[in-house]
Order: sequence, then structure tokens, then C-alpha cells
Amino acid sequence: MRDKKSLIIYFSRADENYAVGYIDKGNTEIVAEYVRDLTGADMFKVEPLVPYSKDYQTCIKEAKERIGNAPIKENLYDISQYEVIYIMTPIYWGTYAPELETAIKDLDFSGKIIRIITTHEGSGLANVVSDVKKICNGATVLDDAIAIKGSKAKEAESIIESWI
Repeated sequence: MRDKKSLIIYFSRADENYAVGYIDKGNTEIVAEYVRDLTGADMFKVEPLVPYSKDYQTCIKEAKERIGNAPIKENLYDISQYEVIYIMTPIYWGTYAPELETAIKDLDFSGKIIRIITTHEGSGLANVVSDVKKICNGATVLDDAIAIKGSKAKEAESIIESWI
């Protein structure tokens, strides 16, 4: 996969994270940077139009309210130049972050290869792989997705390297 033109589409949140405490950079962003460094992929960070609360408990309530309607700051319109798309997200309510769905739902994934990484503190991949398969029509979604504990994100570079 290293020789293919690649794009990382990811959502990540800093501030208070479950089992990690307050952090300056989100766990998924840390992992996304490892993928970028190993593949040379371009990156697109999905950002909510309205930032989440810094407090974790409030954030997860807000995320539940945003399911199906999560506006983002900037849309990605054209992924035609990429062969491989890495979709990376923390687990929110059993699947990807609501803003990630907003970012990918209208993209043309025809002929693309999709690889998935989640960060979590016990949810693993949850329903992300099946949900991505439903929304990314025309893509080949590889079943080699990996789930990395957020509390171990800073130590995950060798796992990512083996996976790539």
C-alpha cells in the first residue's frame, strides 16, 4: 500500500478523553500521523462546525445528539486522485464519529481501497467496518481494520508499521 496515492480522512478530539485524561492532541490524530509518516499519505482532518465540550461526559452526550446531523467546518469534495483511503475515527456510540459520516457520505468511492483504524478504550472496531461498507459504495473495504486503545496511541507506531 505504500506505493499507492493515499488519503487519510480522520476525526480526532483533544481535551478530556476517556481513560487518558486531558490531552493536547487527540489519540486518532496521533495514529493518523504515524500512517502519514509511513505512507506519505495526504491528510484531511474532519472538524465539527461547533466544537465539542472539553469535558468528556458532556462531549459524549453532544455526540449522541449529533448522530445523523453533524455539520463540519470544511467538506472534502474530490478524492479521485487517491487509490487508498484510510478512514480513522474514535468510537462514538458504537460506530464512527458523527462528523466523519458527514465528511464521507457524499464522496465517490468507486474503485477505492479503504482501510480502517479506530481508537477506543474497550469498544474495539465496534460497528465501524460494517457502517463504512454501507456508506462507501463502490469501494473495496478491507477486512484488516485495526483498533488501537487510545491510551496506547503514542506507543502504536510499530503496530501501524506492521499493518501497513
